[in-house]
Amino acid sequence: MKITTIGIDLAKNVFQVHGVDERGKAVLRKQLKRKDVMKFFANLGPCLIGMEACGSAHYWARKLSEFGHTVRLIAPQFVKPYVKTNKNDRNDAEAICEAVGRPNMHFVPVKTAEQQAVLALHRARQGFVKARTAQANQIRGLLAEFGIVIPKGIGHIAKRLPEILEDGENALPGMMRQLVRDLGEHLRVVDQQVKEMERQIKLWHRDSEPSRTLEAIAGIGPITASAYVATVGDAKSFKNARQVPAWLGMVPRQNGTGGKVKLGRISKRGDVYLRTLLIHGARAVIRQVERKPAQADEWLKKLLARRNKNVAAVALAAKNARIAWALLAHERTYQSDYVAKRAAA
Repeated sequence: MKITTIGIDLAKNVFQVHGVDERGKAVLRKQLKRKDVMKFFANLGPCLIGMEACGSAHYWARKLSEFGHTVRLIAPQFVKPYVKTNKNDRNDAEAICEAVGRPNMHFVPVKTAEQQAVLALHRARQGFVKARTAQANQIRGLLAEFGIVIPKGIGHIAKRLPEILEDGENALPGMMRQLVRDLGEHLRVVDQQVKEMERQIKLWHRDSEPSRTLEAIAGIGPITASAYVATVGDAKSFKNARQVPAWLGMVPRQNGTGGKVKLGRISKRGDVYLRTLLIHGARAVIRQVERKPAQADEWLKKLLARRNKNVAAVALAAKNARIAWALLAHERTYQSDYVAKRAAA
């Protein structure tokens, strides 16, 4: 009995394993406790292993690869069509085993421990930014109930709070003053945490040559560049540049039948965080173009002339994603006139 393909349904403590031979016949159905997983696969001959790209999947993919196995991660939505009848761990493992053997299946690149660490910093920073925004909005809302309005911009809160607390004529009760003081202190602490996360991300960015290469693209800074490099991983895992914006959900949805294809809004599939960073960077470029039209790229000026700013921002973000892929995949440096040179040739 030679097992050639295995599907694993990951869990916290009990893992379900389904294996087939070269003819596709099921020869292994087994439950493994977490402590027994390493030992089992260490004693198993090299085979193809499929797992859903879920929590801890990248960790297990790296560990099992050390034993000579070929590990493939599959997005859960691509496994679902292969689940038979009821959903349970056994059927899920069988569906994963079936899906990983399909010749046209799309796989998720396995991330290194360093890439996961950088993305963890990004996720922590994102959480602190949300907490900071929520705290700032709470302070605004509470003060508005007493007729005190703070201008837009999170920076105005730190500037105005000392004045508000020292103003004895704004009719704020003593309890309210103490509350606002405490909320302002909490906002300051959260803001420091955001800045500390950004400092660590920028330190990694300075030590990463691929990340520094992407920073040369207009609309991509250290935060976006580091997130792109850590999320995409091996750029050569994508067949071409057009697959990257499609993977990030920045291309229109397609609805076609009978040879007629209708394009809708962008699909918004894939990594929400990276897509958001790219689009925000594109918006910053567009604002710069509005202030200094003479310095704008001809392609962007023509795009803004026929489309609104939101559409242009997504189009520019998708273009930046393609350029970033080309720089990483071909190990090149950014040249703003590269397309013009190629067209002239």
